[in-house]
Amino acid sequence: MKMKDGFLWGGAFAANQIEGAWDVAGKGATISDFLTAATKDHDREVILDKDSDAYFPNREAIDFYDHYREDIALLAEMGIKALRLSFTWTRIYPTGEESTPNEAGLSFYDRVLDELERYNIEPIVTLSHYDCPYALSQKYNGWANRKMIGCYTKYCETLFRRYHDRVKYWLTFNEINIMTLLSAHRLLDGGGILQVPDGKLAQTAYQALHHQFVASAKVVQLGKAIDPGMKFGCMIAHLTTYPSSSDPEDVIATQQMDQMNNQFCADVQVLGRYPYFADRYFSEHNVHLEIQPGDLETIMRGKVDFYSFSYYSSGCLSAKNLGEVVHGNLGDTFRNPKLKLTPWGWQMDPLGLRYTLNHIYNKYHVPVMIVENGLGTNDVLTADNQIHDSYRVEYLVDTEYL
Repeated sequence: MKMKDGFLWGGAFAANQIEGAWDVAGKGATISDFLTAATKDHDREVILDKDSDAYFPNREAIDFYDHYREDIALLAEMGIKALRLSFTWTRIYPTGEESTPNEAGLSFYDRVLDELERYNIEPIVTLSHYDCPYALSQKYNGWANRKMIGCYTKYCETLFRRYHDRVKYWLTFNEINIMTLLSAHRLLDGGGILQVPDGKLAQTAYQALHHQFVASAKVVQLGKAIDPGMKFGCMIAHLTTYPSSSDPEDVIATQQMDQMNNQFCADVQVLGRYPYFADRYFSEHNVHLEIQPGDLETIMRGKVDFYSFSYYSSGCLSAKNLGEVVHGNLGDTFRNPKLKLTPWGWQMDPLGLRYTLNHIYNKYHVPVMIVENGLGTNDVLTADNQIHDSYRVEYLVDTEYL
């Protein structure tokens, strides 16, 4: 089997993971600048004290900001044809509320795009990748406040007008569905939310998601008005999950998990409407969305063109909470005895990627793009500063049936 001409074979990274230079050239702080390094259980702590002596890896990262030319040259040497990257909101608007953009930030991304064009690498830009401006988190409690929509729209319009003839593919929010997981630091990552009233976790998360849905739809319409040739996608952290057994209760529990954690956000962004199963969930979890007149029409008119997603491993679900618990990429899951584990405890399931692709396309019938995938594990440097990752090669070989 041969890939079609024009197939985008590439790589991906996020600005907060690689850029560093967190406080230079006018850049403002983002919420990710206050996340500490991951522990062995892959949890991170949020420390909002700017004078803390904790280690904040995003502040330095790999210093792509100063070494983007060498780094992009290395990517080109690998033969990639596309690169998914993100632009940092606060390099353009340091607090999110300035009336004019920071030209130094725009100039940096001018230069990055110049290098990508030099090597004929197609850019795929994520507009918001866990980098809510810290100032907006403090002032408005992030996406819990509707005022974020206007700030985000202004930022996106600046990028569209500057880069519409250089960037064809845009993703509005990275892994937007993580807020359905209802865990504290995931709210911070995706929404920049600092305060959650007691007993209002679900209400806060889904109200913030509604604001992001409206914002996404508005910028899709705005982008199409500026340049109809631009294409927009959602980005879902696909939590591929199998029933732990053939017990119908396990099957139903897995179906409900798939609906709320995978399908909910995609239904709104791809199909342009809230799904039927959301009503029951909202009723059972005391969620009452504040939906302004015109919001639902905006969401319908601002549907995305394609579906993009991340996939790293699969999990199992038991309605009775029976079985061995292992770690996954975004949380704990039950052990699948048919799968091997990485040293991190992630279940290696390359066939699950095929299952996931079928599952997505069967429902949405729009172009699908895998924008994150791989084998998460410990890499050890040898004495000669090499990493011999035969295990990663084996993982890729196991995907040959795709």
